[in-house]
Amino acid sequence: MVVNIIEPYVIGSIVSGVTGLPFVVGVAMGGFTIVLFTVMGGLKGTAITNVVHCTVIILGLGLVGYVAMQNIGGWDQVVVQANAALESSGKDEAKWWSFTGIGLATIIALFISATIHTPGASVYANYASSAAKQEYLIPGFFLAGVIAAIMPLVAGFIGVLTMATYGADSGLSSYLNIAQLAIDTGPILGGIALAAVLAAVISSGAPILLASSTMFVNDWIPASKDYSDEKKLKAYKIVTVVYGSSAAVIAYVGNITSVLQLLLLGFAMVVPPAIAVTYVFYWKKTTEFAAFWGMVAGFGGGLMMWLLNTLFDGAENATAGGFAQWWYEIINMLGEWRDPSFLTLMLPLTIIPVLTILFPNSAQDDDKSESFYKRLGRIQKNLSWA
Repeated sequence: MVVNIIEPYVIGSIVSGVTGLPFVVGVAMGGFTIVLFTVMGGLKGTAITNVVHCTVIILGLGLVGYVAMQNIGGWDQVVVQANAALESSGKDEAKWWSFTGIGLATIIALFISATIHTPGASVYANYASSAAKQEYLIPGFFLAGVIAAIMPLVAGFIGVLTMATYGADSGLSSYLNIAQLAIDTGPILGGIALAAVLAAVISSGAPILLASSTMFVNDWIPASKDYSDEKKLKAYKIVTVVYGSSAAVIAYVGNITSVLQLLLLGFAMVVPPAIAVTYVFYWKKTTEFAAFWGMVAGFGGGLMMWLLNTLFDGAENATAGGFAQWWYEIINMLGEWRDPSFLTLMLPLTIIPVLTILFPNSAQDDDKSESFYKRLGRIQKNLSWA
C-alpha cells in the first residue's frame, strides 16, 4: 500500500511541476494510468513493459546526464561546481562524495530491507515471468539484477549533476530534479527524461498493484478458493480498481513530506514476515503462535517508531517539554539509527525463537501445527533432504 501511494504522488508531483497543472490532476492521471495499465495488461503486460521501461530509464537518463555534463564543461568542471555548492552550504565535501554520505546507519537499514525485499522485487519477477521458456528463468532473473544495479549508478550521476547545477539548497528533490535538469538542458532531453522517470514509476507501480490485488483476493476473500477462473479474474480487476483508486486518493489528501522516509517504511514492513518465513523453513520447531506474534511485534514496533519519529522530529519539540522533547532528544541522539528497519528486524528475530522455546507445541497441537506447515507448502514437518 505504501508503494501504491507513492507512485501516483510522484507522478502528480512531476506532471504538476513540469506542466503547471494542478497537483490533483497529476495524481489522478498517475492513478488512472497505473490502474488501467494493470487491469488491461495483467502479469504479461507488466512483465514485457518492464523490460522496455528499464531500457528507457537507463539509456534515457544516461543520455540526459551525458549532455548535461558536457554543457557544464565536462566532469572536472562538474566536480568544481559541486564542491563550491557544498562549501557554500556548509556541507562536508569528503563525506558527501563518499559512499556513506547519507549515513552508515541509513545504508545498513537499506541493505537489510533491500536484501530481504530483493527476491520479491518487481523487476526480477517481471523479467523472469516474461521468459518465453522455462530455461530462460534463471538467466532472466540474473539479467534483471544486473540491469537493476545500473539504475542507482545512473541516479547518483544525475544527483551529482543537479548539485553542480542548482546547488545544495535549491529546493529541488528526487524525481523533479531529473526533469528540471533535462528541461534546462533542452526541450527534447526534457521529454526523454520525463518519459524515463514516468516509465520508472509506472514499471514499479503496476506489478506491485497487481500483486497486492491478487493477494487480497486470494488471502482476504475466503470464498475465492471456490471461484471459477472467470469470476476470480473479475474479482482481481475489481479489487485492482478499488485498491489503486484508494491509494491515489490517499496520495492526494495525505501530507507526504518525505518520499524516501515513506519508502523506507514500506521496505521495513517487508522484514517481519520474511524473518518469520525463514524460521519456519529452516527451524522445524517454529510454532505458528511464535511466528504470528513475532510478525505483530515487528510490524507494531516499526510503525510506532516511524509514527513517533514523524510526530516529534520538528525543531519546535526541542523546548516543548514532556514526552515530545524527550523523544526529540532520543531521535537526535540516535541519528540515522532511528530507522524503523532495525526494529522490524530485531524484534521478530529475537521474539520468534523465544516464544517457540517458551511455548512449544503440545501433543494436541500437532494436528494444527501440521496444517500450518501444509498451508505454507511444507507437506511434512520432518521433510528429508534425501
